[in-house]
Amino acid sequence: MRILSLDLGTKTGYAHSDGGSGVWNLSPKRHESQGMRWRKFRQHLNDMLKTVDFVAYESVARHLGTHAAHIYGGLVAILQEMCEERRIDYMGVPVGTIKKFICGRGNGSKQDVIDAVKNMGHSPLDDNHADALALLHYAIENFDDALPKGAKDES
Repeated sequence: MRILSLDLGTKTGYAHSDGGSGVWNLSPKRHESQGMRWRKFRQHLNDMLKTVDFVAYESVARHLGTHAAHIYGGLVAILQEMCEERRIDYMGVPVGTIKKFICGRGNGSKQDVIDAVKNMGHSPLDDNHADALALLHYAIENFDDALPKGAKDES
């Protein structure tokens, strides 16, 4: 199964099981409308979904600010809509689940995740990239043989 993992945000970390990972900067440039964030995300996602059977994304239950929560919600909505249109299964994985898998405890710090991913042989660009790589390893171990129970359910 070809898996795409995403750490959704203005700087979206991504990792693909067939190779390729990094960060998409979705920030609107000067003189661009805020709506450009959504167009940029759709463009990147459209390219990736051509080679994907399953998408795992980091399911965030709490945000520090209202603006970040709105951006996250918009990205999740676009992701789910695009996956539904293409009949690609997807699942949100809670942050604590990912951290417990990669760090051994559910309350690991951003640096703990970066260090754990580096110990696996990766060179993450930032914490978003590290989160996507950690989620990819989690998804491969848990979802690679068959679709997860409850795929398409919000975690």
